[in-house]
Order: sequence, then C-alpha cells, then structure tokens
Amino acid sequence: MPRLKPLAPNEVDPASLKVFEGFYAKRGNVPNMFRTFARRPEMMIAASNLMSAVLSTGTLDLRLKEMVVVRTSQLNECAYCLTSHSTILRNLGLSQENIDALQAPDDSRWTERERVALRYAEQVTVNAKGISDELWASLREHFDEGEIVELTATTSLFSMFNRFNDALDMAITEPGWPEA
Repeated sequence: MPRLKPLAPNEVDPASLKVFEGFYAKRGNVPNMFRTFARRPEMMIAASNLMSAVLSTGTLDLRLKEMVVVRTSQLNECAYCLTSHSTILRNLGLSQENIDALQAPDDSRWTERERVALRYAEQVTVNAKGISDELWASLREHFDEGEIVELTATTSLFSMFNRFNDALDMAITEPGWPEA
C-alpha cells in the first residue's frame, strides 16, 4: 500500500492533466510516481521535463540509457523503477534474460562500450567519489564529454527517483488510464 495516494486525472490541475495525457499516449499508463508528484504540480512538471530531457535528448541511444536506468535501479533495489524500466527495455528488444544479466556488467553479451557505461553507472550509484582513474580513462575512450554528462545525469536522476519511490512505497503502475 503506497504511503500517499496517487492522484486521479479528475483531481489535478489542467497542466498536470496534460502531462498525464502525454504519459498515457506514450506509455499506455500514467506512472504512479508522477501521479504522486502531482500533489506539487511544479515539481511534477519539472521532474517530467527533466526525465524527458535526460532520456530523449543527446546522442546516446535510449536502449543504453534504459540499461543504465535498470542497472541503477537494481543496485538501489527499487522494484517500482525496475518493473517500469524493464518493461521499456523489453519493448526495445531486450529479453528478460538479458535484463537480468545487467547485474553482471562485465558479461560478454555486452559491447565494451556498454560494459563501461554499466560499470560507470554502478560506481556513480554506489560511490560517486570512488571513480578510479582506470574507469575514467575507459569512459573517456568510449564516450565524449556530452555523452558522459548524459550517463551521469541518467544515473543520478534515477537514483533520486529510486529513493522517492521507495520512501513513499510507490505501488507498481498498472496499464491503462487511472480511475478516481
């Protein structure tokens, strides 16, 4: 049972409803996280815009960013984000076996570039101050500075989302338009 009840579409202001409709059109649901954030519409809109900027802009492909989201959520043990973003990864063509294998960033199924991104996400999540010179050199070898910003922002944003969802004991979002 969530600690706060996610708001229904008929309980939000017009700007929040527009965000809800955007999520529904893109995902076929309105994430409970954003329905809860809607208690503070400015925060919900900002979080939605930031998530969109982090995941939908730049040069890194969505598949790699979602792999980083899932790895970060695995490390933080956030069932809510794992469920949501594993579904997105499956829709992007990753099997559940491969999604589970993200827990082994050095697995041979990943390209060297993916392994470096996953190791970096792991280190940022566990101890951002502990990035070794070796990992940094590998990162610089495979990613330009803008892409490093993308990887860091993806990991950092979802660590925050993981904490938000876990603190509020967020219920897994079901498909469909939310009812009152």
